[in-house]
Amino acid sequence: MLLDLLLPQRCAACELPGPALCLGCRDSLIRLAPPLCDRCGAPGPWPVKRCAECSGRRIGFATARAAILYDAPARQLVQAWKERGQRRLAREAAELIAETLSRPNVTALAFVPADADRALERGHRPAEALARELGRVWELPVQKLVRRARAVERQRGLGLKERRRNVAGAFASARASPERVCLVDDVYTSGATAAAAASALRQGGARRVEVVTLARAVR
Repeated sequence: MLLDLLLPQRCAACELPGPALCLGCRDSLIRLAPPLCDRCGAPGPWPVKRCAECSGRRIGFATARAAILYDAPARQLVQAWKERGQRRLAREAAELIAETLSRPNVTALAFVPADADRALERGHRPAEALARELGRVWELPVQKLVRRARAVERQRGLGLKERRRNVAGAFASARASPERVCLVDDVYTSGATAAAAASALRQGGARRVEVVTLARAVR
């Protein structure tokens, strides 16, 4: 294409000319594999039903799983996708997830709705785009089941307790949910956003909510 000749593609991670995510950078991403916490998917030395991160918390989702560790290379990839408008990376992210995680036993995919102001600023909605790419790969319908009930501050820079308070009541059911739903988001940091959105799905009728993200922060 003429646009590719005028503006050749570069890898989002290393910025060398080539595909959206070059093979070397793709291979450098650390895939998350067992042993994991059964509930929130945190990696550990042995499998547990609940780890220190999710034990004692009321969480709206049944399980959470991510494809890759949210380390420096993954952070650069996500930043290029979300903040620098490289929308084609949604497909790369979906392929990474599909290569690493099993297709969930659900009826539909939902997504964490974007904040309206940030979506306008970015010009796209990363979580929704990722859900639609996964829907294509997994052959599952994507439904808008969660809506924003109120505006929230940016989560970046907030502690765990502050993150949970910040998103408490931030989401609501947009329509009736199927009994089994997979909620899609880009990054699992503290689990506060996923838990709040999963609670909205439960209010809409979902009996089991599984969470899938591209990356996961590990403390």
